[in-house]
Amino acid sequence: MTKIGMTNLGIKNPATLDFSEWVTTKQTHIEHALGQILPAVNIVPNILHEAMRYSALAGGKRVRALLCYAAAEMCGTNMLIAEAAASAVELIHAYSLVHDDMPCMDDDDLRRGKPSCHKQYDDATALLVGDALQSLAFQTLSDDALGNQANLQAPLMINMLNILAKASGSTGMAGGQAIDLASVGKPLTQAELEAMHNLKTGALIQAAVLLGAISGNHTQIAAISTYAANIGLAFQVVDDILDVEADTATLGKTAGKDANSNKPTYVTILGLVPAKQHAQKLYEAAIAAIAPFGDSAQRLRELATFIMQRSF
Repeated sequence: MTKIGMTNLGIKNPATLDFSEWVTTKQTHIEHALGQILPAVNIVPNILHEAMRYSALAGGKRVRALLCYAAAEMCGTNMLIAEAAASAVELIHAYSLVHDDMPCMDDDDLRRGKPSCHKQYDDATALLVGDALQSLAFQTLSDDALGNQANLQAPLMINMLNILAKASGSTGMAGGQAIDLASVGKPLTQAELEAMHNLKTGALIQAAVLLGAISGNHTQIAAISTYAANIGLAFQVVDDILDVEADTATLGKTAGKDANSNKPTYVTILGLVPAKQHAQKLYEAAIAAIAPFGDSAQRLRELATFIMQRSF
C-alpha cells in the first residue's frame, strides 16, 4: 500500500491561514492522500479500481475530513494519524454513497453532478466498489506504513479501528440506513427521526471528530463528543432543507428526492421554518460545547458555520 503522508504541496503553515485557505489546504491534502491510497487503474481488476477512483475522487466539500483535521488541531493529534483517519472516514463515506444510490436503496442516478457509480458502470460493479472501499478504509488505519510513519501504537490503532467500525455498522450508519428504508411512507416523531439520523448521518460525522481527537484528554473528548452529536444532526437538518430549497444543478443530486419518495424529513415533520430554527439550536449547542477551548477550537467553530451555510 502506498504510504500516506502530509506531503509538501507548497502551502503555508495552517495556523497562519484564514478559514477559506485552510479549507482549500486540507481539501488538497485529502484528495492527494486518497489518490495515493486508492489502487491505480492499471492494476488488475482494472475496471473495479477505475470505478473506485471514480467514486472516491468525485469531489465534494470533504466535510468529514475537515472535521477530523480540525479536531486533531484542537487536541494536538499527530497530523499523520489525522490524515489516515480522515482518509478512512472519506472512504467509508464514499462507499456509503455508492450503495445508497443503487436501485435497491435510494435509487439515484446523480451524485455530485455526475452519473452515480451504478449508472456509470453497472449494479454489480457498484456493489463491489462499496465493498472494496469499506475494506480499504480499515486497511488505511491498520497498515504498517501508517504505524511506521506516525509511531502509532497498537492500543491506539485498535481504538481507532473500533470507533470507525461502530460508526459504520448496524448500530451506526448501516443501521440508520436500514431504519430509513423501513420508514418510507410511515409517520415518525421528531425523536424517532433524530434517532435514525444519529445513526445514518451523525455516527460517521462523530467518528470523524473523535478520530481526529484521538490524542485528546478526557475533557476535550467529552466536549468534542457533544459538539459532534449536535453538528451531526444539524448537518442532516440542513440537508433536508436543501432538498426542498435547492435545485438539482446546485445539489449535484436529484432535488426533491426525499419528498418524491415519501420519506420522513425534518421539513415534513416540523415544517420549513421550524426546521431552520431547529438547525440553529443544534448549531448553538455545538458551539457552546467547545467554547471553553478558545482559539484552539476556532476551526471547529468555523466548520460549524460552514455546515450551516453550505449550499450542497
